[in-house]
Amino acid sequence: MFRFFKLFGSQYVGFWFIGLLLFAVQEIPYMVMPLFHLKQNPIMNMTETSKALDICEKLLGLLCIALMTFIVRKDSKLLSISSGSERLFFALTAAVLLLNFIGWGFYFAGHQSFFVMMFFIVLMPPLYYVFIGLWRRNYILAVAGCIFTAVHFAHVWGNLKK
Repeated sequence: MFRFFKLFGSQYVGFWFIGLLLFAVQEIPYMVMPLFHLKQNPIMNMTETSKALDICEKLLGLLCIALMTFIVRKDSKLLSISSGSERLFFALTAAVLLLNFIGWGFYFAGHQSFFVMMFFIVLMPPLYYVFIGLWRRNYILAVAGCIFTAVHFAHVWGNLKK
């Protein structure tokens, strides 16, 4: 992990390589999706209902990835789960990632209900960023992740309900 210059308080512009790995892990279902030859794929074939929400969603997703990767705390270590709050938020990060993977398992098996898609596949990824932000005490990421959660959920809800 590198710190380049102070942004404000104890937040620095830097580089956290593990952030890139965490992003890649969350994207695994999209990487393996072609192997499943799905007959129906509503997540990838949604009708777009709001260009504004689509743009906001994409920008917020990119912002979360950038904040996770390029904002680091002065006292942060490469990978730390030593304090009570770090252990809690790391466990929550792992739990939402596991729930997301379980949802993708249902989805790939043909169980593509509205609930499975909205709860496991739509809600969990932005919460993943929220909990990474809380685990790393990167509160800018946590706030951006909360906004991303609301926009992502509203956008996909509208698309799937059309």
